[in-house]
Amino acid sequence: MIYRTNEYLGYPDRISVPAGETVKFQLSSKRDKVNVEVLRLRCGDVDAAGPGFKYEVMESGVDGVHACLDQEIRPGSCAVIEHGGALVPSGAAWSFGAYVWPTLIADNAKAIMGNWCAATERGYALEIDAEGYPVLVLGAARFALKVKVAARVWSFVSATLDPVRKTATLSLIVPADSTVPTMAHAETFALSGDPALDSGLDFLIAAQHLDEAARYTAHFDGKIEAPRVFSRALDAEMLRVFDWQPRTGATTAGLVAFWDFSDGITGLSVKDISPNCLNGRLHQLPRRGVTGFFWSGAVHDFRLAPKEYAAIHFHSDDIYDCQWQTTLMLDVPDGWRTGVYSLRLTPVGDTPEPDCESYVTFFVTPGKKTKRADLVVVLSVATYLAYANSALRLYQVHFETLMEHVLWLPMDDVFMQEHPEIGQSTYDCHVDGSGRCYSSWLRPVLSTRPRGYWFNLINDTHILDWLEEKGIAYDVITDVELDREGSRALKPYRAMMTPTHPEYYSFNMMNGIMEYQNAGGRHISMGGNGFYWRCGFHPAAPEALEVRRGMAGTRTWESAPGEVHLAGTGEPGSLWRHSGFAPQKLVGAGFSAMINDTCGYYLRQPDSEDPRAAFIFEGTGRREKFGDFGFRYNGAVGSEIDRLDYELGTPRHALLLATSEGLGAGALPTPEEFRTMVDGLDGTQNALVRADMVFFETPNGGAVFASGSITFGMSLGYNNYDNNISAITLNVVKRFLDPEPFAMPALA
Repeated sequence: MIYRTNEYLGYPDRISVPAGETVKFQLSSKRDKVNVEVLRLRCGDVDAAGPGFKYEVMESGVDGVHACLDQEIRPGSCAVIEHGGALVPSGAAWSFGAYVWPTLIADNAKAIMGNWCAATERGYALEIDAEGYPVLVLGAARFALKVKVAARVWSFVSATLDPVRKTATLSLIVPADSTVPTMAHAETFALSGDPALDSGLDFLIAAQHLDEAARYTAHFDGKIEAPRVFSRALDAEMLRVFDWQPRTGATTAGLVAFWDFSDGITGLSVKDISPNCLNGRLHQLPRRGVTGFFWSGAVHDFRLAPKEYAAIHFHSDDIYDCQWQTTLMLDVPDGWRTGVYSLRLTPVGDTPEPDCESYVTFFVTPGKKTKRADLVVVLSVATYLAYANSALRLYQVHFETLMEHVLWLPMDDVFMQEHPEIGQSTYDCHVDGSGRCYSSWLRPVLSTRPRGYWFNLINDTHILDWLEEKGIAYDVITDVELDREGSRALKPYRAMMTPTHPEYYSFNMMNGIMEYQNAGGRHISMGGNGFYWRCGFHPAAPEALEVRRGMAGTRTWESAPGEVHLAGTGEPGSLWRHSGFAPQKLVGAGFSAMINDTCGYYLRQPDSEDPRAAFIFEGTGRREKFGDFGFRYNGAVGSEIDRLDYELGTPRHALLLATSEGLGAGALPTPEEFRTMVDGLDGTQNALVRADMVFFETPNGGAVFASGSITFGMSLGYNNYDNNISAITLNVVKRFLDPEPFAMPALA
């Protein structure tokens, strides 16, 4: 049966909620009613070949029928300035302009600045039309320059209104640097009548008003820097070179506003450095921390030279918050177990529709009255967000080659192609070709739902299913709590478990786990390609993950030169390996290779016979193939795998318990694993293309076990949970939950 999973869409206002607290849900549908029930998921994988879709229906206060609105998503970023009429042209003349670096000139007009409203044709604005010509809009009149702006070239676009002479001048300057113009064009137009220049609405940068209901259109794609407004006539070059004079504190005659985007780069406000203080706010999280017109290339960290980063990169498809009305509020009972939860949304009517159900996933974490277990599973929300609504299958031309199979499109992919406004993942690109560096949960995320995307969260529920099957008590938190609280989030627990793919980790997450391990905590790392990308939740937009790709690593786009640092925190993005904190330092193994064809299995190595590791392999044979089976992948070594490396930080006393076998030509190293293109890089010839199973002790009685493979957890339930991967994992869990301290070996 093909399920219709997008009749209802929704998202929670908080991705994880402690038991005893409240979470709001924003839902949308063309149907005016929705039937709601709450599920606690044990296994979210609906694949009939797997453990099965397992859940418990939870009685809640939101059960039953609710009214539902059809709520639109309006992507597109801009700056919004409330001005109380101060930015309405007045007096003898009015001059305004900005540096622009357009990245997409097509389809429709791109606004630069102004208060113009399309519905009323009132106000004024600078824009670039669909062919690239600068346009001055004055009420219902439009005046176009006969010279185009160029994509990805800095230009200064400006206009001067002279009501005394009844003229308007539109100008374009393309400077070679900050002082010498190489090209300048201007044209003066005669004005007839009195154009309606006051729309009564906010002043916008990088957008125009669609109507009077705070809906925006004509979003600019590209960078804008240093917009400025004067209440006097200035020729274009005088207006352009004004730039930094107000920083001395001097008052400049006629200055109405000058927005300095280099001030407060880590925030979501824009500062006007004129005496009028016409400060504004950013809408839908455009990208800051980007190079501007004055970037010299001498620095690559905006904190060192903020004036060189005085630009903002706006996109017509930026999306942070759908801003939907709340449909329902769930008061999570104190007694609910922690775990993965979903609203199940189904139609209301006399005719049954068994093929129609939608889900909105959220997580319940321990509340004030929750009795804690000894084991906590830290689910990877940062990674779920990094992959949220991935459209690689739709738009990456190399996807079939990467996956080595014919392209197939699930219904969610079809929906995303028809509705790109829901936003894509940090693996995708904006319409202007620049990589997406933000992903938020304040929008529908199709890839964290049952009956949808099977990667990441759905794979992780196989581990939860195994814990339930084995009767192991556990709590669930997410890495959001780890990011906010550091090691305090882990302190109540004797052991922690990270799931199949904890790829994206912030500074606080990495250091929180390291501090926990060094204090005697035990860490069971069940996945592969873990702790790989350095990322951060934006402090001013805490529901959004920020990723900068750098120029290395397994990636689908690269950060532009000078734009590797996270705008929200200022810290470098890119790989943790390049920050001196490779995954090997944390769990003993780090990303080695991607497997695009046949999965493999493990063979025990001599270290597995060390008495320190004897407990791990109890009940298994010395020469068994460990994990030559598994759901979906058919092997415990698959998808993405990690290896031991002492030079990258694997502790010297770590034991190499097992290493992969059976990998083929489709197993290829990550780019940072080789420096020169040579023959023999694939898994049939390259000794570095492997998964390693690792164990080591930590100070104060702690220990770490790492499986080294994403698909390890997908083998746990095979043969009704009776297999050697399940057996060794159970041995590890039991010993890690035993209060007896581990002993650090004496180092030679």
